[in-house]
Amino acid sequence: MKRAPKAGVAPKMDIRNVASRARVSIATVSRTINHVPTVAPALAARVWKAVEELNYFPNTQARALVSGRSRLLGLIVSEITNPFFPELIQEFENVAVERGYEILIGSTNYDVKKTESCVRRMLERKVDGVAIMTFGIEELLLDRFAAGDIPTVFIDLGPNNPRSTTLVVDYRQGIYEGIQHLAVLGHRKIGFISGPLKMRSAQTRKAAFIDCLRAIGLTADSAWMVEGDHTLDGGRDAMQRILALPEWPTAIMCSNDMTAIGVQHELFEAKLRVPDDFSLIGFDDIHLAEYTIPPLTTVRMSCKDLAYAAVTDLISNLDPEGTPPPSKPSIPTHLIVRQTTGLPRNALSDLAHGKKSKARAELAK
Repeated sequence: MKRAPKAGVAPKMDIRNVASRARVSIATVSRTINHVPTVAPALAARVWKAVEELNYFPNTQARALVSGRSRLLGLIVSEITNPFFPELIQEFENVAVERGYEILIGSTNYDVKKTESCVRRMLERKVDGVAIMTFGIEELLLDRFAAGDIPTVFIDLGPNNPRSTTLVVDYRQGIYEGIQHLAVLGHRKIGFISGPLKMRSAQTRKAAFIDCLRAIGLTADSAWMVEGDHTLDGGRDAMQRILALPEWPTAIMCSNDMTAIGVQHELFEAKLRVPDDFSLIGFDDIHLAEYTIPPLTTVRMSCKDLAYAAVTDLISNLDPEGTPPPSKPSIPTHLIVRQTTGLPRNALSDLAHGKKSKARAELAK
């Protein structure tokens, strides 16, 4: 004999209740919840309305057993302390949830053991695909996911594998816009603080900086190119090294915004002003860049673009009948001008001195 639910306790909703409410079969509810595209739109609308009215929460584990998919996408990032990555995680989750997927997050912190732990958790949870947003390829990631035939998305350089896609960031465009902006302001002495040069993305940004200087007829001074570590402390330490030089650049470009904010702090401590004494440009355009004092001029690499491209490519690789994604989708970058760039120091006084000298020369004729 079936027991009646206790007073004050809402009856447990299951797929049968949803089917009854929507006036469809249980199979139709199952196909709708699992996003099977063959369900008629009118029936799907009735199912989703019933789900909402009954406050029904599908059993994702049961769905995974039926469909053979976990509806779970993995996302591996380098670190959580850099605000760029939490912003990327948020955008990735937004896109994934819109497509009917949940996400599993892992952070390597550039540590081999943590990387191994990330990979193991992803494999144990049977993720359908993994976006590896570490800006540097670890061979362990390649081998383990390839062995499991799991679709992957990498940044900058990935494996030659039909189940993998590489997102190529156009670092050069944004850096070139930054160099041009500084040159138009009158800067000819421009320094660069890179990220850890063991990382491919840091090497690529530094190479783009040198190439862009050459493109406008300037030469990179090796003394003004300092290796940092993409952290606030790294930016501070790198700027200390530049200030210890006998001659300073008039502008500094940084490989990421955290480095640039560390530079700002060191200049403040040294009682130097941005942009009066140094012009400064970051890279990434994290949300915090708008709120530094003064607001940071930076090169934007859109988290939204990265997340959309990564999720889209993973899902395309999961759908054998879908249109295959382009082999190397390009992620654009462009300069966002705020208030940390201006004329080189002493530019106005030099201009005034030049005018006076010219006037004296005219009078002496």
